[in-house]
Amino acid sequence: MNAGVTIDPVSGLDAIAFVARGSSVKLAHLRRRPYANVTFRASWEWVAVEGATTVVGPDDPATGVDTDADALRHLMRDVFIAAGGTHDDWDEYDRVMAEDRRVAVFVGLDRITSNV
Repeated sequence: MNAGVTIDPVSGLDAIAFVARGSSVKLAHLRRRPYANVTFRASWEWVAVEGATTVVGPDDPATGVDTDADALRHLMRDVFIAAGGTHDDWDEYDRVMAEDRRVAVFVGLDRITSNV
């Protein structure tokens, strides 16, 4: 999974964000228990972030966040770019995101640990 730092659209605070498939087990767990731990590793160095999650997508409206098709298209792109992604065909990217009912997941920075 690729993730990056961006702003949580509900809290307005920095968060780790990633895109998840609408039918994934990971998403089912986050809907049931909205808390996650994300670990980044490079060689033997690592940093872990854990916090409450916000899920925003076609089946997961969030308070104060516009979830019409155009707004979700921009949100998915923003999260993908924050995670270091680029794409040669944004229309195809948008089509796949909508077809898979993908969601943006934001993990709050409640606790950060590291070995560096």
